[in-house]
Amino acid sequence: MISFLRGTVAHVGLSSAVIDLNGAGMSVNATPQTLSGLRVGEEGKLFTSLIVREDSLTLFGFTSDDEREVFDILLSVSGVGPRLALAVLAVHEPEAIRVAAHSGDGKSFTKVPGIGPKVAGRIVLELAGKLVPHGTGSTDGAAVALSAEAVWKPQVIAAMTSLGWSEKDATASIDKSLADSPELAEKGNVAEILRATLRWLGQDGARAGNRVGARG
Repeated sequence: MISFLRGTVAHVGLSSAVIDLNGAGMSVNATPQTLSGLRVGEEGKLFTSLIVREDSLTLFGFTSDDEREVFDILLSVSGVGPRLALAVLAVHEPEAIRVAAHSGDGKSFTKVPGIGPKVAGRIVLELAGKLVPHGTGSTDGAAVALSAEAVWKPQVIAAMTSLGWSEKDATASIDKSLADSPELAEKGNVAEILRATLRWLGQDGARAGNRVGARG
């Protein structure tokens, strides 16, 4: 695996750069923010992720190891490829992505070109527990804040309405699902509550009845 590249910047384009490594030019795709930090003729360093396909090897470059980590985790979401993952990083800083995923804020992901409500909901659901804001595990205040219903419930409702449920049905489903799992309400993790509610809807057979219309 190629973890990083360090060499003379030979070219900077709109979506990629070329790093000269002792006479060998390595093309690297990157966000506009990352590319803006490179200067032709000067030394540059990029943390990299290599994407292997049957007919290609493509390098993606990042200014920090944290950016690369978030990029790799985004690739674990169904339907999110490297181009879309890079687009997310072009719109949001790594920590903002961690916060949005951890809090179930699907609307933040819809700000990325190419991501609609369905994909945003899937990102939030599948990244539950995978992306956590730095310091969350050791900060009691953050855990207390997330445990307040006034904070997490509107976010879960918003995620469910983006997936096709009405606000009324979403609220009722959340309440009924948490009746079986009160510890989730106390913990206040938006993504976990969303996942538990969707699981409850499937087991209860209420999914079809609670949808307010199919979305393409």
